[in-house]
Amino acid sequence: MRVNHLRRVSVTALALGAVATLAACSSGTTPAAESTAIAAGPRVAVSYEGGLRVLDADTFETVADFDSEEYTRLNLAGDDRNVMVTTSEGFRVLDTAAGTTEQPQLTDTVFEAEKPGHVVRHGGKTILYADGTSDTTIFDTAALESADGLPETESIPGVDAHHGVSIVLEDGTFLTTVGNSNGRTGIEVRDASGAVVAKNDQCPGVHGEGTAEGEIVVFGCENGALIYDKGQITKLDAPDQPYGRTGNAYVSETSPLIVGDYKDDPDAEGSLLHAVTVIDPAAKTLDVVKLPDGAEYTWRGVARGPGDLAYIIGSDGAVHVFDPTTKTFTASYPVIDAWEGPAKYQDAHPGISIAGDTAYVTEPAGNSIHAVDLTTGNVTESKQLDVTPNEFVVVTA
Repeated sequence: MRVNHLRRVSVTALALGAVATLAACSSGTTPAAESTAIAAGPRVAVSYEGGLRVLDADTFETVADFDSEEYTRLNLAGDDRNVMVTTSEGFRVLDTAAGTTEQPQLTDTVFEAEKPGHVVRHGGKTILYADGTSDTTIFDTAALESADGLPETESIPGVDAHHGVSIVLEDGTFLTTVGNSNGRTGIEVRDASGAVVAKNDQCPGVHGEGTAEGEIVVFGCENGALIYDKGQITKLDAPDQPYGRTGNAYVSETSPLIVGDYKDDPDAEGSLLHAVTVIDPAAKTLDVVKLPDGAEYTWRGVARGPGDLAYIIGSDGAVHVFDPTTKTFTASYPVIDAWEGPAKYQDAHPGISIAGDTAYVTEPAGNSIHAVDLTTGNVTESKQLDVTPNEFVVVTA
């Protein structure tokens, strides 16, 4: 019989096991030059083939460099300092030391997971999902910095393994995807006691999650989206049927409107997309808006920023500014050269991340990274690296 309630577990043995595993396969590190003082500012963590690099976000100078696996994914831990690195062992913690003059560390702290997948941050919690088991691990985000090793966690056992995601709301409500090795069908909602209070199985290919203003949660489907709001699940149909896929949600917790990616042709080759969705949970609407002519993007190319606008790095090399309220593109800022879409979704290609009024854009074709002032559209800093940047996140203290 499956146990639905939250189960608080000891992580001492897990921590010791992670340390032992990593001691046998430690990662080398190249710190910043000893003669160069480390500025106490924001950091950019960048993955590249076989390594991880931490850059000063103001100058793009290298602060630290680490050996790693051939391909790793990066996610913010949510505490303005640490990054969760997906590895074959699980979620490993990269301490960027943002906001300090300390040396970054690729720590020995690993949250073990079989096929580590999505990382969600919400309400002071960090939620980790293991695709290989469908187990969910939850911990207080602030405890990551104060704990000696792994913080105390809560674990919710999974049922059928699938590529999924979970989230915990501030009142303890738990939302998780439902699926198995043959596919994904929808979501299940449990209250703080573990009782199932709502579910929906009309969301084929459910993927991605986002939480908007008022703790309204969205999940994308291959034919629309699911909205969870105060105990109720609503299915929104895409205008293209039977296939109109939203796979990723780009949200702001100060905006009720959700921007999603959109694909209308299941047989289309490559990863480039030419339209976005705007989901209004209050009006229960899902609209599709095409990008400007000549511009396409990938899942890595959208971020919410100043004014709760969406900023998209297009294949034409420009950052396009999208207002979800008016459903219009209001400006375009040339930043990099035009580029072609990746053959595989995980291949290195341009991405965007935003901190404050600054957008950071990678340009793998030129091994470069750029900073863009979103108040003016001007490129304020650029640097060519000696590695090809793949995934990256910006960590602000």
